[in-house]
Amino acid sequence: MTLRLRQPAIAAPSDRSFWLQDIAAAPVTEPLLGEARTDVAIVGGGYTGLWTALRIRERAPETRVAILEADVCGSGASGRNGGQVHSWFAELDQICAVVGEAEARQLCLDTVDAISDLETLQRQGTIDMDLRLDGWLWTASSIAQEGAWKRAMAMTDAAGVQRFRTLTAEEIAQRTGSTASYAGVVETHAGTVHPAKLAVGLRRLALSRGIVIHERSPVLEIVPGGICTARTERGSLRAEKVVLASNAWLSAIPELRRHLYVVASQVIATAEAPDLLNHIGWRDGASICDSQRQVLYYQRTPKGRVIFGRGSGEVAFRGDFGAGFNRSPQHGSGNVRELHRVYPSLRNVPAEYDWSGPIDCVPEHVPVFGHLTGHSNILFGMGYNGTGIAQTPIGGHILASLALEQQDRWSSSGLVGLERRRSLPPEPLRYLGAKLVRMAIRRRNDIEIRNGKPDKLTRIISDFKPGGGPA
Repeated sequence: MTLRLRQPAIAAPSDRSFWLQDIAAAPVTEPLLGEARTDVAIVGGGYTGLWTALRIRERAPETRVAILEADVCGSGASGRNGGQVHSWFAELDQICAVVGEAEARQLCLDTVDAISDLETLQRQGTIDMDLRLDGWLWTASSIAQEGAWKRAMAMTDAAGVQRFRTLTAEEIAQRTGSTASYAGVVETHAGTVHPAKLAVGLRRLALSRGIVIHERSPVLEIVPGGICTARTERGSLRAEKVVLASNAWLSAIPELRRHLYVVASQVIATAEAPDLLNHIGWRDGASICDSQRQVLYYQRTPKGRVIFGRGSGEVAFRGDFGAGFNRSPQHGSGNVRELHRVYPSLRNVPAEYDWSGPIDCVPEHVPVFGHLTGHSNILFGMGYNGTGIAQTPIGGHILASLALEQQDRWSSSGLVGLERRRSLPPEPLRYLGAKLVRMAIRRRNDIEIRNGKPDKLTRIISDFKPGGGPA
């Protein structure tokens, strides 16, 4: 049975993220033309696809690897996110629920190592990604948000890993230049990155290691078989293994859509205002989150812009999203409102960029990997839930082991296999229910941020939101 993939709505240049507009465009690689053959074909040229290709190349240099990217590498979630880098320890409880305590602790430590690897890549001059490990602040700005980190902190302490340190209100104000958040913790070995610079750097590294990349080559369909065929508009690529690494776009496949829902996240970037940010005390490259259900996440760039993101909660029916998930018609008005609440002193600093992006979410808030039923040579990875910069390197390890059929801790990870994951309700119940929950969450956030108490019905409906956590 042929697998038909969903075609992305390529963003217009002005609708791309600040990150993608900020970098010099690299020469686009040749699209796939005619027939070609490889050992492993990877669909998707973002972090997951690039890390998977690099891991395969490291372990089996003789293996031919080709990446098919619909637009340009990093144009999807990898170039649209908030640039926050932190370990998996904040989600330790959720990971434990999927893989058990021992592996969860190891996976979290793996993300710590991944952050160190990024640091090494930058220090050695391999990838200039503007990585600044000034910490990740997980904060509360209302009574309802207080203590959101307590379970994660207790579990990491019990595991003998002290990843978080409690902050006072004064420390938070000194670090962030805002008094909106007054309680929280910091993960010190964490921080921020320029997402597009990281994506382009990984692309350059992959090309230097002999990995073939075909950009502007959206895959229309995949014909399964002992040798699979990935067809684009102008060519076809035959491969023994296919890795589906296109995140939210995997919702086109019914088997995966039962476990995957797609939501939008909205981000803005202000004009440069370094003197003002210095004046209020916001000087370093820490990443900052609050703990509301539609989480706020923000950072200061080296040149003094504020990147301010917010989960919009907008859900795609049947996971089918279009240009509205590139740039919202509201142009980040909700983000601007929240920015001015958190930073009143920035009211006269305009938002120069606004963009959106689809997030691939699974109910457990922990990614899942594996192969499609009946097709052991068609692999997938999805469900990063908006937390992927230090996590996709781990996904790359898992997918590389699966593709190379290596029996190791990666291929036997508890993150592998859909059978242990929850299915979502069918459409249209899923979409209608999600819209109802979104309305309740917005109402609850607006009430709780003023330290009010939402009514019982609002609390009940909003609590149906899958998963949780800081991002």
